[in-house]
Amino acid sequence: MAEVKTIRAVERALEVIGAIRARRGMSLNELNQATGLPKATLLRILKTLSEGGMVWQRMADGAYVAGALKFTGQPPDITDKLAEIASPFLADLSKRVMWPSVIAAPRMEYIEVIETNGPIVRLDSAVLGPVGLKLSYVHTATGRAYLAACSAMEREAIIERIRPAQADPEGERLLESIVEQTRRQGYSARDPVHFWPDRTYDAVRADGRRSLAVPIYSAGQAIAALNLTWPSSRTTLAEVVELHLATMKATASIIGRRLDEALG
Repeated sequence: MAEVKTIRAVERALEVIGAIRARRGMSLNELNQATGLPKATLLRILKTLSEGGMVWQRMADGAYVAGALKFTGQPPDITDKLAEIASPFLADLSKRVMWPSVIAAPRMEYIEVIETNGPIVRLDSAVLGPVGLKLSYVHTATGRAYLAACSAMEREAIIERIRPAQADPEGERLLESIVEQTRRQGYSARDPVHFWPDRTYDAVRADGRRSLAVPIYSAGQAIAALNLTWPSSRTTLAEVVELHLATMKATASIIGRRLDEALG
């Protein structure tokens, strides 16, 4: 009988992992509905799986996500690994800096939020995310940080995708200037304003926030960007740079090193 109970426990754990992997993350309520297991049972299973590195809980939305570093077979997207590794460092960052942050990874014509500590910072005037939010390469500090840090070949490909049909030389020169300024100062900001229209142009101009961002590197290549966002009425960019830029760079650096270690 003891052996039968053990096998049943394994079956339940595998069922939970399978459901989480199939949907790329699930809440406790969704797991309850999908598996029919009581929430108390699910919490015990999730705790066991979490301690074994098989699942982890994403801060951005509380979803349980398959632990990318523990599975064999099909290689997981590096984005999943990055989000898993970065999550505890974002939590630690929230204890040292009062403003919320996101980590975003590049996609074809936008950069996508993959994790945020916004829910635990609890700043109503600067709620960030959710996971999956598409950010502009041109109008957000996060996008600019990545654009300036990636290889010239990748940057050319990104700009080709996002360039307006009627782009003029002035816009090209301004974007080149922004990239060079970002490299020179070691961080990006939303200023100076660029005039190419895209998905976030109007929102960024009207949300009453300021941001700075720094790139995250793995194996010497830019793979993502880490930002910090605050209400523009509360403090200045210069003050945030003075107080928090070093912490942001240190956080980005350790996330990149841990990812390198995980990838071997």
